[in-house]
Amino acid sequence: MAPSQMPSTPSPGSGSPTAKLALRDQLLTRRNRRSLAEVGACARDLAAHLSAAPEVRRAATVAAYVSIGNEPGTGLLLDGLEEAGKRVILPVLLPGGDLDWAPYHGEGTLVPARRGLLEPVSERLGTDAVATADVVLVPGLAVALDGLRLGRGGGSYDRALARVPVGTFTCVLLYDDEVGLDVPSEQHDRRVLAAASPAGIRLLG
Repeated sequence: MAPSQMPSTPSPGSGSPTAKLALRDQLLTRRNRRSLAEVGACARDLAAHLSAAPEVRRAATVAAYVSIGNEPGTGLLLDGLEEAGKRVILPVLLPGGDLDWAPYHGEGTLVPARRGLLEPVSERLGTDAVATADVVLVPGLAVALDGLRLGRGGGSYDRALARVPVGTFTCVLLYDDEVGLDVPSEQHDRRVLAAASPAGIRLLG
């Protein structure tokens, strides 16, 4: 698998919430400056890399998500997974911040939800449904080389990842310069096994 490029921008080295907030602000500012062309190119590269990954090719069920804004795009990936005969489940944000899950049946079955998200209208499967996935693809803002992932601060995916059996292929989708950062950590943070970026898929930890 192709290695991702190492970033040139360091993060704060502390594990405090303040350090996390500072790094999030820095990364979100950088994302907001990315062009539509870069976002689109990233989406195509991610779909190609992940569709070819042995872990994804072998998977019967893939837990994924719908990208929004300038996040690395997942639309092509979701459709490719469905066309390949995978069962794809997507998160549904619950009022308390936890994640329920529902099957993906195409872009036309997604509806606007809270916080600008798009969610499936299909039947709910329950918060433990993520544990049935062979591959779990998650969003993030950065990841360290040991697999420590920086999210947006809501804790939704840390809760979801806590339900995933040990050994399941968990992968965060990022831009190249978001892989390999010094991510501040807290006790509740959950690690992932890999990062996918335009440069390829990099195993972590």
